[in-house]
Amino acid sequence: MGNTFGHLFRITTFGESHGGGVGVVIDGCPPRLEISAEEIQVELNRRRPGQSKITTPRNEADACEILSGVFEGKTLGTPIAIMVRNKDQRSHDYNEMVQTYRPSHADATYDAKYGIRNWQGGGRSSARETIGRVAAGAIAKKILYQVAGVEIVAYVKRIKDLESVIDPETVTLEQVESNIVRCPDQECAERMIELIEQMRKQGDSIGGVVECVARRVPRGLGEPVFDKLEADLAKAVMSLPATKGFEIGSGFAGTLLTGSEHNDEFYTDDRGEIRTVTNRSGGVQGGISNGENIIMRVAFKPTATIRKEQRTVTSQGEEVTLSAKGRHDPCVLPRAVPMVEAMVALVLCDHLLRHSAQCKTL
Repeated sequence: MGNTFGHLFRITTFGESHGGGVGVVIDGCPPRLEISAEEIQVELNRRRPGQSKITTPRNEADACEILSGVFEGKTLGTPIAIMVRNKDQRSHDYNEMVQTYRPSHADATYDAKYGIRNWQGGGRSSARETIGRVAAGAIAKKILYQVAGVEIVAYVKRIKDLESVIDPETVTLEQVESNIVRCPDQECAERMIELIEQMRKQGDSIGGVVECVARRVPRGLGEPVFDKLEADLAKAVMSLPATKGFEIGSGFAGTLLTGSEHNDEFYTDDRGEIRTVTNRSGGVQGGISNGENIIMRVAFKPTATIRKEQRTVTSQGEEVTLSAKGRHDPCVLPRAVPMVEAMVALVLCDHLLRHSAQCKTL
């Protein structure tokens, strides 16, 4: 229940933060796709902890193992199982959380739902669960690129009140990966890094916004009425830990415009294709992709587990204070970038397969 995502391209993630490992089972991947553990590892390395001074110091290589579904470097069309073993757990850091709830974390709600929870690192509520999503996203990205030339690039747009100036139409992966905060605006990135380090020293945390662009998405992806493309994208990225908001195209700013100001007027380009002059729709109209770049933004809250002392209660209702131990990101944004890309890729890959199965050939 709740651990499976997608229709034709479907994933099921498994594992806990401090258990034996985490991973994913991918069903519906077409056969004969060339894929290797090394390709998947590239994406996992962008997500892994301990990669820089502004992320959690937990030291995990996050080395992936392909357990099934791939033979002689090609997919078989059968379920693909990918596993990453946990190596650097320090479960004793969480001893004080056996009975004590972390403010704004999933501790209290998991207890309320199940009557039991894995208090070691948060169990399934930990961002470590996203390893399976990123691994599956690497495969989805390759399908999208090979079939339709789709390119997905996410980056840090804002951290707290520091907002970068980035053109989503031209930003490149190389620019994103040029610094540890994954903000292509180099001047702003330096200020972001300083702010994150300041929060880490204070035992506090901050949030921000990741922006993502998907280029060369074919027209026609999306399923009216309840599986509209932007609805599925919203669900996908909002299922990531610490997310609190989603916008596509003009987003909430579009509410300040009139219809005549907001509408994307049509024209026919030199190749005879119907295009839009502007892209306030964010590449989706009526729940279906229109061939323009899909541009969206995802808001992430400050990390819940912090060292600063806070008021809370125990599972018995006793009022106490908590200064959390453990190794945690002072800001989730840099590591959230590949997570957002992965979820967007999973949605687009699923809709690409669904579209090709029921509509005219791409």
